[in-house]
Amino acid sequence: MLENLNKYRIILASNSPRRKELLSGLGLNYEVKTLPGIEETYPDTLTGEEIPLYIAREKAAAYRECMQPDELIITADTIVWLDGTVMGKPTDEEDACRMLRALSGKTHQVITGVCLTTQEFQRGFSTVSDVTFATLTDEEIRYYVQHYRPMDKAGSYGIQEWIGFVGVERISGSYFNVMGLPVQRLYKELGKL
Repeated sequence: MLENLNKYRIILASNSPRRKELLSGLGLNYEVKTLPGIEETYPDTLTGEEIPLYIAREKAAAYRECMQPDELIITADTIVWLDGTVMGKPTDEEDACRMLRALSGKTHQVITGVCLTTQEFQRGFSTVSDVTFATLTDEEIRYYVQHYRPMDKAGSYGIQEWIGFVGVERISGSYFNVMGLPVQRLYKELGKL
């Protein structure tokens, strides 16, 4: 499958263990390469789907200088979007608890922007999943934050962890997108190259 990619060395530009797991699930040969100090900031005029796609493109731009002609770089960024506000990674445990309290009993969007970049072209796309949380108790929120340490996750949660088992009532869209990489859409986009 995806024989059209044989001419490329595929590079996943991410340290995320979830993205590595998901990309591996497609059966592709790839390597991980990350550059230190890439900013994940964006203009405050952007909203929703524009934000993670902008950041994924900015990440790709950082690799342009050191790209080899046969490389295909995959960059991605995921945000949690609640009531017009971005929930990024928490700064500490209290911030994580604050975010989870805000998500409790509500539906939010998880949006991942992905950018596929070679020296000749760049293709970007974003995927949106709606996630509805049950009403969580403060005890459940604190238990999750203390035992699962969600400090590296947008919105302070991993759907594949305990909080997903007990807190997620409904999901509309890609489950894997909520984990951090919409692999079904990625597969389709890679097939078009």
